[in-house]
Amino acid sequence: MLRTHPISPSYTHFKKTKMNPSATTVQGTPPRTQAASPDIAADNALYSKVSWRLLPLLLLCYMVAYLDRINIGYAQIQMKQTLDFGDAAYGFGAGLFFIGYFLFEVPSNLLLEKIGTRKTLMRIMVIWGIIATAMAWVSTPMQFYVARFLLGAFEAGFFPGVILYFTYWYPSARRGRVISIFLSAVMGMAVVAGPLCGAILKYMNGIDGLHGWQWLFLIQGPPACILGVILYFYLQDRPADAKWLTAEEKARLQHNLANDSKAGGKASAHGHHGHQSGHGAPLSQLLRDPKVYALSLAYFMMHGATYLFVFWMPTVIQGLGVQDVLHVGIYSAIPFIAGLFGMIAFGASSDKFRERRWHFFIATGLAIVGLVITLQMHGHLEGSLISLAFTLIGLAALPPLFFALVSDYLSPAVAAGGIALISSLGNLGSAASPMLAGVMTQYTGNKQYSIYLVLVMLILSVMVLMLTTMRKAKAQ
Repeated sequence: MLRTHPISPSYTHFKKTKMNPSATTVQGTPPRTQAASPDIAADNALYSKVSWRLLPLLLLCYMVAYLDRINIGYAQIQMKQTLDFGDAAYGFGAGLFFIGYFLFEVPSNLLLEKIGTRKTLMRIMVIWGIIATAMAWVSTPMQFYVARFLLGAFEAGFFPGVILYFTYWYPSARRGRVISIFLSAVMGMAVVAGPLCGAILKYMNGIDGLHGWQWLFLIQGPPACILGVILYFYLQDRPADAKWLTAEEKARLQHNLANDSKAGGKASAHGHHGHQSGHGAPLSQLLRDPKVYALSLAYFMMHGATYLFVFWMPTVIQGLGVQDVLHVGIYSAIPFIAGLFGMIAFGASSDKFRERRWHFFIATGLAIVGLVITLQMHGHLEGSLISLAFTLIGLAALPPLFFALVSDYLSPAVAAGGIALISSLGNLGSAASPMLAGVMTQYTGNKQYSIYLVLVMLILSVMVLMLTTMRKAKAQ
């Protein structure tokens, strides 16, 4: 169960004067009286204030995290020229990141509930920044493997920790859009990452005797350490700790979250499962729930396909005849611009209609169609970039839709362990997919096998998710 804090003395007065049955609730029921309008407006203003306080810094932190995760996709273009790395070794090392992520993600999220968000996220960011910077000195495949494993181990917990952190502030009816905005950091950084990495690789290669890929890690690793310290002093663990909120605003947030918790035991469009929200031992019940493993399998396929696509896209673009590393980075940014807008649009539509399942289906279908068209382009650069843009619109929409569905499905009592468990099990897909694609590419010489693998994983992902959530959808 989400932890609650003592209600301030002003809450009774606040409840009488500000709260009424027609106020916005998690069920999103329409107002029954004209008195509801001021409460809805007050809620909107309050959550806008909360979002402007929390999201900008968290967005920036996640952008840095994502850059440190994917910059290897650009660095490998030069690393394979200066180090004895083949496609298989590169894919294996890239996948090891998620093995470390898997092993330490759940413990990290459970630790967050005990020691708080600020300490947990600062620890994660400072140490991963050090490891990301140390990547500049790898010289053998084994060093590369160890560094990638440690990077995943120390970054583990950041993403599910932030998703859990949102449950302390936002009711489920508002969480889909917030998660979409947060995950838009991925698309925002992906747009910047290509040209930035390409420019570093091209223009800093040879400076002070270092390769461009070494400068890439030396420049992009330290910001995580700096942001981790800033985050510790800027964020608050819970609304009750926020000095920038009035007592009345804290009471309103607590009231909305309490209503959300009560609604958690009822069936919803997205599969609230009726887990008990008492103080028992709900994690054992969670581990026995087959639906949790089905959702983990869907995320395994979805995340594996998405990461593989992003991971190999610079190589795919290079295979279209683009040899200049800066141009590879610039062309890579084009599909991500489309993905940025697609992610936000799908998230807003999902919240508006209070529906996740069919939005996920449509987004997956769009990604599949884009990939099929890409395969038919036969090396045509402009056509391939357009079809890749449609693919990214679909792929970018999937993570926020999925985690909005999961956060609706899990009761507050099991949210910390449940989100981390599904995320960590699913992240193994991102360990397996680049390893498999690397072996296939090295032994066949055909880079299109990576796209075939993405297609298969997306189809399996949407099938598993639609079947897993079908019964609840019918009940609704």
